[in-house]
Amino acid sequence: MNVHHLELFYYVAKHQGVSAAARHIPYGIQQPAISAQIIQLEDSVGTTLFHRRPFELTQAGKDLYTFIEPFFKGLPQIADKLRGGREVLVRIGAPEAIQQHYLPPLLRGMKKRYPSLEFTLASGRQDELERQLLDQQIDIAFTAIHSKPQAGIRHEEIVRLPMALLVTERSGLKNAEQLWRMDRIEVPLITVPTYDPFYLHFQQELQRRKIDWFPTLELNSLDLVHRYSAEGFGIGLVPVQKDRPLPKGTRLVPLTDFPTVPYTALWVGKATPILDALMEEARRVSAGLH
Repeated sequence: MNVHHLELFYYVAKHQGVSAAARHIPYGIQQPAISAQIIQLEDSVGTTLFHRRPFELTQAGKDLYTFIEPFFKGLPQIADKLRGGREVLVRIGAPEAIQQHYLPPLLRGMKKRYPSLEFTLASGRQDELERQLLDQQIDIAFTAIHSKPQAGIRHEEIVRLPMALLVTERSGLKNAEQLWRMDRIEVPLITVPTYDPFYLHFQQELQRRKIDWFPTLELNSLDLVHRYSAEGFGIGLVPVQKDRPLPKGTRLVPLTDFPTVPYTALWVGKATPILDALMEEARRVSAGLH
């Protein structure tokens, strides 16, 4: 018998059904995958383990559950004992900009709550982070999103940030309408990479308004967008963050009638207490951003 199949059966039997098991298994797996692997388990033991509608364990299912239940129920306790009481390692994914400006205060808050907490960081775009979550390479991701996360990924919006244009103080630009009225916008646009959801939301709104304005300078971080804008090389596209000082000699031109950009926590399966604490801390940190 496959041990993973037994683990899935443990959750199905404990929570009285496949759909309930999918909500409680502490990693991402879809109902069809659970059902298919339970069928493989039943084929390997040569009998039906439970009736589907209504749910009820067969006698064989009851016997198997009685045998495996102490092992799987005791795994969290033995894991904690082997770690010597240390907090579980949490694997976090986020784009570079969030790693640079958002995660440090979040992780400082977490370390105050859980002094022995250990963590790793991985980077990526929304689609890459979703793939890492589904492959169980990371436990949680924080990222701006442009499209609905794919099936199997849970999500919670943490904060929405408005867009603005970063210009030098000597710029004659008073409001964005001055740009939108131009037949052709010749001022260079400075942005983060064009795959970044922040840029995608901006470009989507431009297209809705039938305005063409594409990046001249596509830079790897918001710090660089700030730097090049302050040097007068063009107009920067940036989020409005009240806790982040502007470069000397610059000012913001708010895009008040543009959509705000959602920044979201992504995870799979049932959120553990550590993930719940991370999201609580993320909400606290994000309250200072807007």
